[in-house]
Amino acid sequence: MAAPTRCQLRGRLVLLCSLLGTLWEARASQIRYSVPEETEKGYIVGNISKDLGLKPRELAERGVRIVSRGRTQLFSLNSRSGSLVTAGRIDREELCAQSPRCLVNFKVLVEDRVKLYGIEIEVTDINDSAPKFEAESLEVKINEIAVPGTRYPLPEAVDPDVGVNSLQSYQLSPNHHFSLDVQTGDDGAINPELVLERTLDREEEAAHHLVLTASDGGEPRRSSTVRIHVTVLDTNDNAPVFAQPIYRVKVLENVPPGTRLLTVTASDPDEGTNGKVAYKFRKINEKQSLLFRLNENTGEISIAKSLDYEECSFYEMEIQAEDGGGLKGRTKVLISVEDVNDNRPEVTVTSLFSPVREDAPQGTVILLFNAHDRDSGKNGQVVCSIQENLAFKLENSEEDYYRLLTAQILDREKASEYNITVTATDRGTPPLSTEIHITLQVTDINDNPPAFSQASYSVYLPENNARGTSIFSVIAYDPDSNENSRIIYSLVEDTIQGSPLSTYVSINSDTGVLYALGSFDYEQFRDLQMQVRASDNGNPPLSSNVSLRLFVLDQNDNAPEILYPAFPTDSSTGVELAPRSAEPGYLVTKVVAVDRDSGQNAWLSYRLVKASEPGLFSVGLHTGEVRTARALLDRDALKQTLVVAVQDHGQPPLSATVTLTVAVADTIPDILADLGSLQIPADPEASDLTLYLVVAVTVVSCVFLTFVIMLLALRLRRWHSSRLLRATSDGLAGMPTSHFVGVDGVQAFLQTYSQEFSLTTDSRKSHLIFPQPNYADTLISQESCEKNEPLCISVDSKFPIDDAPLVQQAPPNTDWRFSQAQRPGTSGSQNGDDTGTWPNNQFDTEMLQAMILASASEAADGSSTLGGGAGTMGLSARYGPQFTLQHVPDYRQNVYIPGSNATLTNAAGKRDGKAPAGGNGNKKKSGKKEKK
Repeated sequence: MAAPTRCQLRGRLVLLCSLLGTLWEARASQIRYSVPEETEKGYIVGNISKDLGLKPRELAERGVRIVSRGRTQLFSLNSRSGSLVTAGRIDREELCAQSPRCLVNFKVLVEDRVKLYGIEIEVTDINDSAPKFEAESLEVKINEIAVPGTRYPLPEAVDPDVGVNSLQSYQLSPNHHFSLDVQTGDDGAINPELVLERTLDREEEAAHHLVLTASDGGEPRRSSTVRIHVTVLDTNDNAPVFAQPIYRVKVLENVPPGTRLLTVTASDPDEGTNGKVAYKFRKINEKQSLLFRLNENTGEISIAKSLDYEECSFYEMEIQAEDGGGLKGRTKVLISVEDVNDNRPEVTVTSLFSPVREDAPQGTVILLFNAHDRDSGKNGQVVCSIQENLAFKLENSEEDYYRLLTAQILDREKASEYNITVTATDRGTPPLSTEIHITLQVTDINDNPPAFSQASYSVYLPENNARGTSIFSVIAYDPDSNENSRIIYSLVEDTIQGSPLSTYVSINSDTGVLYALGSFDYEQFRDLQMQVRASDNGNPPLSSNVSLRLFVLDQNDNAPEILYPAFPTDSSTGVELAPRSAEPGYLVTKVVAVDRDSGQNAWLSYRLVKASEPGLFSVGLHTGEVRTARALLDRDALKQTLVVAVQDHGQPPLSATVTLTVAVADTIPDILADLGSLQIPADPEASDLTLYLVVAVTVVSCVFLTFVIMLLALRLRRWHSSRLLRATSDGLAGMPTSHFVGVDGVQAFLQTYSQEFSLTTDSRKSHLIFPQPNYADTLISQESCEKNEPLCISVDSKFPIDDAPLVQQAPPNTDWRFSQAQRPGTSGSQNGDDTGTWPNNQFDTEMLQAMILASASEAADGSSTLGGGAGTMGLSARYGPQFTLQHVPDYRQNVYIPGSNATLTNAAGKRDGKAPAGGNGNKKKSGKKEKK
């Protein structure tokens, strides 16, 4: 048991020490001053700035102010001197009445610290009030038979001052029959009494006049007097006597006026008027005389006005009973006022820190207020609360002061304003409550960057737009407010095709609208990738980026461009050659065109818009191939003019046209006769070319005649010598292929019985070939040249003599024809039918265009020949090394030797192991002729 007892004693000691420490801390934080009453306004009470540890100028900077509840402000702060001064006249008697000490308590708030300091000021008394009697004169009735020593109470003077300044003594004017005796009560009150010293004789002196003087002890001394008129009466043996010396009564403060409190009773055994008693207040102040009413005849005390416990809870008064003979009796009445819960709690807002930043730390003081109840006991106990709100909490800081604190970090974007209801409720029965409503504004900080509505944007703009066209509008949202939500749009610097992005587009910094600074060309670039930045105007500014991709849409702004046949400078075209033996569907030439647009705008279709001989030729809708629609007749003109239109599928469609000249003839005179109709270039070089061509034709004609004569001579010699014939055959085995000048406008070669020629206006050359006077569509093989019977002679070799009749040539060999995949142009990879889907391959088109332009350049320099390489017919120089004979029709099958039934064939034929059909047919016929 000893150990627990020691532990309990140690715990109590620790508790006592902590309590004493708390009290000492509270006492230390209390600042005390004293000031005499009745000082003038501005009287310096004390240097409060020094006591608070502040400089005078900091009183205003830190928001130092006085807070008090429910009373007139008696003091104020002087921000210049840092002193606490009086705000007006202070009357101690009005503040504290007869209290020994008059203390005025209030709080001083330092707002930036959110701290309260208690201030206690004692108002000291000065002798500013003189003792005062209730009446200026008093009548005292004394019976003549009264014995000496009888005491008669006199009225008391009242002095509101305290201490030495209060009532200190009474003096009676000199008199032979009376003296003054002063009695001190238990409460320290001085009660004067008139003492009869000598027997009175009414017949000798019926009245006596006395003066009673009351004096205080202040400096200077103050006093007042009352005149006493003593009347000597006849015999009255008994004075009135009260039933109780002290009456006590309790009354609720909320009783209505007119309610009876109690009845005092005094009795007098005398008869007649000497036994009749009258009641009146003997000792009562002015305020009490207004609250209570006394019936003079019955002694009933009732309430004249409503009582208020909070103003005064206890009343003390004396009641005097006097009979008709002048004898008096007195008693005390003590009235206790009991409190009822008739006052609601009062809430006084001391400080409201609104608005508050949203980044305020947890525990930041929002509101400082005082809650008190004027009632007492449980009726005066107040409990404060707020509605359920996790963002705030209440804390009882000091006495009746409460603080409203933040319980968590605020977010203005979730709630920019809080309506807080503080409820103060007392513990009375029934409980009363008071509510105050606080509106707290939350100020914004720049804690949110702008946000775009989409993660990325795709914008489509047709090409050829006008300068300054509005492209798109980006919108960003910033949940912050004011300047923190003001968004500025900009473009992130970038480079496109070597130029800054700012040269292509711009953005309105306020609205986010994108503008085109120029006209976009789909053929130049098809899309733009950019970053749009949205920055707010906060401090520091926050920003975010979004990706925007601008797609340029193609428009039909480019007409088809014809690559082949090329347009000469004199706006004429080359001559395309077609043999009269061509069958329907024979490929005369091909129109090659491209369109720089894409998609549907680049889909090309070909059509024949004009022909000198309608129905003779047709044009492939999607391939551009010019073919014979029927067999050529003798009545068909040598010169055929075709106008081919190339049109795209854009909206609106664009087109281009080209004029083709096709020469159809069987004999050289026909061609020569028609040469005059061909357009002759106006420039001197074109004229020289024509002259050279005429001279060349004349020379070739002479050579041809010589060749015929020599051939006849050789045929005659064969009759005489077979060895000569064999030697001749051996010498002709290695016949070289014919060489042709490369031309851009010639796709087919005219074959006649006498000669074959090609004419162009851009090659600056003409070449004539002397083939066999019959038609052959295929070249003879190398093996046929090595045989004895068929005779194959080149232009430079000897002429065999043979006057054999002409034999019908075999049908054309179709082995050299292009497959659809081998044809040049944009349709080279498509099927042969015209109903198929038109291709859209820009790469193939560009490659073909490059090869054709390179070929045209070589032809202009006169360096391109059809015999440029073995098996290539010179096309490798035109279209590139990969463009060999297998990609191009071999027109050497149309070259033959007069007087021979064999046709020249491509070396590739031998390589492929195939013999042309035409050559075999001619061989058989020449065999029959040989037998004959």
